[in-house]
Amino acid sequence: MTIIIPLLQKTKQVILANGSFPKHKIPLTYLKKAKKIICCNGGGQNLIEHGLNPNFIIGDMDSISNSMIEQFPFQIIKNSSQNINDLTKALNFCFIKKAWTEITIVGATGKREDHTLGNISILTKFARFMKIQLLTDYGVFVAIEKTTTFESYPGQQVSVFSLTPNINISYIDLVYPLQNQPLHYWWEGTLNEALKNNFTIEINYLHSQKKSAKILVFREYLK
Repeated sequence: MTIIIPLLQKTKQVILANGSFPKHKIPLTYLKKAKKIICCNGGGQNLIEHGLNPNFIIGDMDSISNSMIEQFPFQIIKNSSQNINDLTKALNFCFIKKAWTEITIVGATGKREDHTLGNISILTKFARFMKIQLLTDYGVFVAIEKTTTFESYPGQQVSVFSLTPNINISYIDLVYPLQNQPLHYWWEGTLNEALKNNFTIEINYLHSQKKSAKILVFREYLK
């Protein structure tokens, strides 16, 4: 059975966060084919242990061994700020310093659940400026702020999370319908299913609302 590759198929830059190292072949393939790998702090150590070398290592270096600092002195970009996490630092570097606007993130889930939730939510911060996908061992997260149609397949499991519960949302071609309603709680949009080879998440702004929706969409990989 053919695996449907997620939204961005030719991403040259891949960020490896310091969560669980990916096991699924899709995120692993993105890592192996990346032109540039940007590691978040201890993610650099994980990368080396799996036979790949980082192009950049960004963070406060609290999870990096001294031997690694000596081995990769020119790849390390130390940022000791405690106001933002290492994934945000890596995305800022990609966008501000390098002007890279298509990014794949791997290794951002697993381990501590608070870090996982924080990492996934960061997608909404950059959705207006960059095309970003976050790959897990089960599927892909993306953030949207306007009506969007997604490539899919019948039976694909889909979940939708709204970080802006005052925004009304509609589903087109998902099994469980939603018609111009808000999602007040994260569980309300979970465990849906695609009916066709694509589906649409429609974001419906009221005239009085600013266009600032922060919506996360998860699609599982084809099994």
